[in-house]
Amino acid sequence: MLVDLVRATTSDGVRLDGALLAAADSAKPPWAVDAFLLVHGTGTNFYSSSLLEAIGGKLAEAGSAVLYANTRGHDLLTTGATKAGPRRQGAAVEVVDDGRFDLAAWIAFLEGRGHRRVGIVGHSLGAIKGVCLMADEPPPGVACLVAISPARLSYDYFLKSPRGDEFRRTIAAAEEHVREKRGETLMQVEFPYPYIVTAAGYLDKYGPRERYNVLPLVGRLRIPTLCTFGSVELANDVVFSGLPEDIEKAIPPGGPVTVHVVAGADHAYSGVRGELIARVEGWLKRTLPSVPRDMPS
Repeated sequence: MLVDLVRATTSDGVRLDGALLAAADSAKPPWAVDAFLLVHGTGTNFYSSSLLEAIGGKLAEAGSAVLYANTRGHDLLTTGATKAGPRRQGAAVEVVDDGRFDLAAWIAFLEGRGHRRVGIVGHSLGAIKGVCLMADEPPPGVACLVAISPARLSYDYFLKSPRGDEFRRTIAAAEEHVREKRGETLMQVEFPYPYIVTAAGYLDKYGPRERYNVLPLVGRLRIPTLCTFGSVELANDVVFSGLPEDIEKAIPPGGPVTVHVVAGADHAYSGVRGELIARVEGWLKRTLPSVPRDMPS
């Protein structure tokens, strides 16, 4: 797969890298989307997600350009370039809400390349970032959102979950660090997954403010949105349990959000990516049918 390595700078001065895959030369996409922005999840980056690579390849074959893009939360811990000089970045230190600057910069990049209708495809935390952006500050050029396995980030829900005691201890440890002015302390946490994160970053993502709980956000979405989940992750993971049903309850009657569960799929959709891609392509064709060439777009 040949791509152009590209770069964008956010409105707050963070430089981001990505790769632009051109659409197949002879293909006109069967949906009214010129280009797709693909957004990685926690701790990965624009070139390491085989799931997004598989989806992007199919979208490009169908006739849409595809941009695999870093957010400032890429990898675990990195030193990023900004207009103010080097800055520590990565999943361990990110403020998730800053992702709106990252997505906005990439959308502007695609628009600068002449793509008038952009679709966002996000996986995991990338899906949550897409929901947050489109619920609060939707750029007018975004035509649709595909949110693949957006996790439930809910303080109240986690406290009541079977792992509530573990979560309560982790939150207490993070709160103590922040209270003692040690918010940048790196913690080895086990809930909901084992990873390293600053105390302040953990509270930002999982704390009582519930800034990134998708349930209050999906009801505010005004563009066609597809949310997918895997049956395996729903059965085995506290951050997904019951989420499809709760999303359907949260969206208004006749709202633009569709929810689909892929049978046999884990969080990476291992072994069933063909089913996921077919579902995404079918939804795009039905929801955003392509405009014939002899008609105005």
